[in-house]
Amino acid sequence: MAEKKAQEQKGDAKKVAAKKNTKQLASNMARSFRDMKGEVKKIVWPAKKTVVNNTLVVIGVMAISAIVVGGLDYVLMALVNLFLRNA
Repeated sequence: MAEKKAQEQKGDAKKVAAKKNTKQLASNMARSFRDMKGEVKKIVWPAKKTVVNNTLVVIGVMAISAIVVGGLDYVLMALVNLFLRNA
């Protein structure tokens, strides 16, 4: 009888601990979301003109890079073909 009562008390203690852990987890998650919301409010978003200008610069640099790589590829391909024809 005493053994059964001891097991019931252990079971009750585990349930209380589990409930406490669940509350602690929920509290931590809520605090994390409040902190994230505060951090998002601190973000300084760029103006539309800045975004458009930066986008155009990136597209321009990518186009120039593509032309340079394509030209280098063409020159190297021509050199390899020249060497293979003479070999």
